[in-house]
Amino acid sequence: MKYSDIKNALSLISDPVEKLELVMDLGKSLEPVPEDAKCNEIFGCASFVQICEKDEHFYGRADSMMVRGIVAIILSMVDGKTVEQIKQMNISGEFNSLNLNFGAGRLNGIQSMISFFKNL
Repeated sequence: MKYSDIKNALSLISDPVEKLELVMDLGKSLEPVPEDAKCNEIFGCASFVQICEKDEHFYGRADSMMVRGIVAIILSMVDGKTVEQIKQMNISGEFNSLNLNFGAGRLNGIQSMISFFKNL
């Protein structure tokens, strides 16, 4: 799903619980990681998270539905962009604009994922 579609869908929901349910549903849309992809574990997340890359395309996996949804959102933001374009993005600001209510533990993990892309 394209990031613009995700952002639009989330903007139509006012109930915070329903927004989080949509985030979990987005986790189902993650593409399987190819076996020969280069994967990096993201440290700082409460869950197990990997961001993987193959042929200039990013993939992700996580051991919780909520975190898979967060990964799907972040991957949709960077999809189709070059490393330089990704480094110039304000991923954190854009993610915050989605108005999702996460606890401190999840926010630390989100920041770790964003840092991964900033340090490509």
